[in-house]
Amino acid sequence: MSDTGQTEQNTTAPARPDYAQYVVCAVMVVVGAFLVFNGVTMPGGYAKVDPVGPRLFPIAIGIGLLVMAVVLAIAIPRGSRGEADAGEDIDPDMPSDWRTVGLLVGLFILLILLVQPLGWAIAGALFFAGCATVLGSKHYVRNIAIGAVLAVASFYAFYSGLGIPLPAGVLDGIL
Repeated sequence: MSDTGQTEQNTTAPARPDYAQYVVCAVMVVVGAFLVFNGVTMPGGYAKVDPVGPRLFPIAIGIGLLVMAVVLAIAIPRGSRGEADAGEDIDPDMPSDWRTVGLLVGLFILLILLVQPLGWAIAGALFFAGCATVLGSKHYVRNIAIGAVLAVASFYAFYSGLGIPLPAGVLDGIL
């Protein structure tokens, strides 16, 4: 009670739920449903050495997204909010770097166009080196070398490990 004899009232209202998070829920549901549907309808016979097959991962990731969307949808009206990333080395007040985003999207489109004629090993190495360069690496030879190792390793991981052949392109017969 205050000195006037009246009871003090709580002036702080409970935090309003962040309704923009429902957009995140909707995107998670759409992507999760897409992955589950495509995983279930995927034709079999890709992997002859793997009893699990390529269907497991899209279905598992899709179900995980659907479950997390439900958990988030339940947490939003309860006032749950994500914490700000204090450890990030970014300035949220700086404008977006659309040049970098555009260059990365362009490199991805270039990868899509070049993967069939050049093959995964060459296109993947160029894609990695290009992305590393766009993101600030000045070690061009090292970027290409690391990209080549990653591209060839992933080529053989898909081919030998999963039984899924990636395009060899100009290196057909060598890889």
